[in-house]
Amino acid sequence: MNFKALAARVALMVSCGLMTATPAAAQFWQCVTFARSASGIEIRGNANTWWSQAEGRYERGHTPKAGSVLAFSPTSRMRVGHVAMVSKVVSDREVLLTHANWSRRGAIETNVRAIDVSSAGDWSMVKVWYGPQGDLGTSAYPTKGFIYSGRAPALDTETQPAMQMASIDTSTSATARANAVSAAASSASRGGFSDPRHIFTLVDSRF
Repeated sequence: MNFKALAARVALMVSCGLMTATPAAAQFWQCVTFARSASGIEIRGNANTWWSQAEGRYERGHTPKAGSVLAFSPTSRMRVGHVAMVSKVVSDREVLLTHANWSRRGAIETNVRAIDVSSAGDWSMVKVWYGPQGDLGTSAYPTKGFIYSGRAPALDTETQPAMQMASIDTSTSATARANAVSAAASSASRGGFSDPRHIFTLVDSRF
């Protein structure tokens, strides 16, 4: 085999390898996909539709419970809303949230603070821990309330606040997605956030 033929074969192998790796690397967690897998609440569609879709299917309310999903209202900056699972209730006006695609593109955040800043104390307005600041963000977000799953959260509620990039294929089975959630949470507790290649992109929270 001459040098040109060998070089061509090596180039083809590298090209095929990149084609195989790129789709998985380019995937990211969306808030709705993660919330559904972690909480067991089987609602699909944009986050801003979860509250209305839950009517008649799941109990709803304004008191936080572990395992419930907090449904955020859409805003000009968050047009399709957001959903986040309550992993632990700290007090009447403070919870820990586990959610995805908030502080970092496609990232999972585990057990991060959220506080009720509403005047009525009904969780209609909240502030949420924001990664780049390492503290609660400066913005307050309106919410619809909590959708109750009727089960305990699927994640370790003792994990310290952390971030972890994760990927998911929405065509995979529920079991595979649940395993991915567990693995991501475990990895987050060990290593925190890392995205050296900057391969993740921010998208609307859909599906």
